[in-house]
Amino acid sequence: MPAVRTPTYRAMVLRERGSPLAAEKRPVPEPLEHQVVLRVAACAVCRTDLHVVDGELDRGVLPIVLGHQVVGRVVSAGPDSTLQVGERVGVPWLASTCGSCEMCDAGRENLCTSARFTGCDVDGGFAELVLADSRFCLRLPDAYGDVEAAPLLCGGLIGFRALRMAGQASRLGLYGFGSAAHLIAQVARHGGAAVYAFTRAGDLAGQESARSVGATWAGDSTGPAPEPLDAAIIFAPVGELVPLALAAVRPGGTVVCAGIHMSDIPRFPYSLLWGERSIRSVANLTREDGAEFMALAEKARIDVLTEVLPLAQADRALELVRAGLARGTVVLVPD
Repeated sequence: MPAVRTPTYRAMVLRERGSPLAAEKRPVPEPLEHQVVLRVAACAVCRTDLHVVDGELDRGVLPIVLGHQVVGRVVSAGPDSTLQVGERVGVPWLASTCGSCEMCDAGRENLCTSARFTGCDVDGGFAELVLADSRFCLRLPDAYGDVEAAPLLCGGLIGFRALRMAGQASRLGLYGFGSAAHLIAQVARHGGAAVYAFTRAGDLAGQESARSVGATWAGDSTGPAPEPLDAAIIFAPVGELVPLALAAVRPGGTVVCAGIHMSDIPRFPYSLLWGERSIRSVANLTREDGAEFMALAEKARIDVLTEVLPLAQADRALELVRAGLARGTVVLVPD
């Protein structure tokens, strides 16, 4: 009697910190309760994926499939799923929460101490299929194709949360002009703000990219701002930028650190903080953030810049992000 072949799918798996990803065949999962299995159409690559690879976060499991900006269609659903087979949705960084702790009860599920995160604690979208909790999947604007929609799920979402924390800023500085900044620059412009883009010294291509999406000014992050800023968002994971951004904002201004990881912030004089300036960090996202941002993205019609690579070239995609050579967002698609 011939052996029964178990259906499989391909995934790019991180088995050791700092190592290349391994292509593996895995059995197709069976969704339980609220779970769904999605056939991945696109998965954007994020700097957080590099932090997971390099072991810079104080959490995570191995082996793990990276990727937390996943666009896919439901191919099977558990009995309690909130989604139907065939629906297109996004799988973001927030994979699940406890739903009952003080933070969850206060509407701050992004700070749930029992939260699990896609591509870090549970397998993500560097694969042909992904298993997700339907309650944490996000509906996507129809105006965006699969590749366009993927970067909205982290670069867009975290940038949106950072933008809200920046307050009513007529003059907004963005430090580090990569995947998230090129999206949020357009959202800020849609809201009427003037955007000032700060890049690495000599990054003329990055500065031109910023101008192409509406930045009023673009220049070197180590130099002064052309005029006092109302707020600044730091996307680059570089602690040295914090005192530079503080020096650039007016009294009462806010500096928002939007990354999940940052190098150490150097000592700086209190005079930079004085004048009721403030520093804030952004931690994760909520489902409410997701719903609000996707509605805004529908109205703002963001021009999403992407570089598309096949799933098999996931390691190359990570290196492009590490080297800062991608303009916009690198997106993996099934081969």
